[in-house]
Amino acid sequence: MASEPIVYVIDDDEAARHSLEFLLDCAGIRVRSFVSADAFLAASPPLAGACIVTDVRMPGTTGIALVEEMKRRGAAVPVIVITGHADVPLAIQAMHAGVADFIEKPFDDELMLGAIRTALAAQADDDQARADRQAVLDRIASLSGREREVMEGLARGNANKMIAFDLGISARTVEVYRANVMLKMQAKTLSDLVRMVTVARLA
Repeated sequence: MASEPIVYVIDDDEAARHSLEFLLDCAGIRVRSFVSADAFLAASPPLAGACIVTDVRMPGTTGIALVEEMKRRGAAVPVIVITGHADVPLAIQAMHAGVADFIEKPFDDELMLGAIRTALAAQADDDQARADRQAVLDRIASLSGREREVMEGLARGNANKMIAFDLGISARTVEVYRANVMLKMQAKTLSDLVRMVTVARLA
């Protein structure tokens, strides 16, 4: 199940932090704020279902350095950077570093909420996809070696007789393994099974 969405606001400007907290509270979106990127990294809060909103310029670790650090840690979380007019070149650099969006100050509340909702929706989809992929991998791990071989044959579109010939076993035995594979993989149809094998290969 996807985690409840949360936005982490990171800004050394207290007024800006409080303003964003108020905006998100009013919109019914959970929010937690940090005075710096260093404080955020030290706290290491859970990132499932999360989005980060950070100022591009801050003492210590900057907004761009934060994006790069998150990437280095393999943390797939969308980051929206807030930038002053003079920081637009920096914001463009941030886009190249992989931020989800950048928004200039002073920003329109609806524009900010729209960007946050878009980022949270994309993150929820990503989290769900990762959870689905892991569930498939766990099911594959529960298969015996022979069951896995039969599954691979089925995924290639081979008939039972062809799988039996390839593995040197009887077609009846393949039917038994096939039934076990469908049960363990929780696949209702052969197309279900093929989709799962495809998902597993993307992991």
